[in-house]
Amino acid sequence: MNRTVKRGGALLFAIILFAAILIAAAGLFYFRYGFVFGEGVKAGVLNRVVYKGYVFKTYEGYIIQEGFNSTTGKASGNVIQSNEFYFSVTDKAIADSLMYHCGGKHVQLHYKEYRGALPWRGQERFIVDGIVSVSDYQ
Repeated sequence: MNRTVKRGGALLFAIILFAAILIAAAGLFYFRYGFVFGEGVKAGVLNRVVYKGYVFKTYEGYIIQEGFNSTTGKASGNVIQSNEFYFSVTDKAIADSLMYHCGGKHVQLHYKEYRGALPWRGQERFIVDGIVSVSDYQ
């Protein structure tokens, strides 16, 4: 009788421990890939939006923002480069609008930032979910 109680207690402990580890892993996965870390608006000239991927086809693009980014250091030297904002788009309607109507124009894009990228959501952590404005580039 005493052995049966010990085995049952050990089994119950193992089940509770497994459930706790599973819940913790699910929480960490959600925090890393599902939790919106930040959101905002970026503006610049739309340079490219493409539909690409081997297994998961996603819309990827980038805009070139005004101003320059300067990197200095022993390995990189003194380099001046443009500021680029790389993003993914999950909504086909928004991606089509960017691809076919906004190329080369000044756009303001609303985005959400996640802590990690998922292959079926896109290659970037920044997901564009809206177009705020579009104007001709001067």
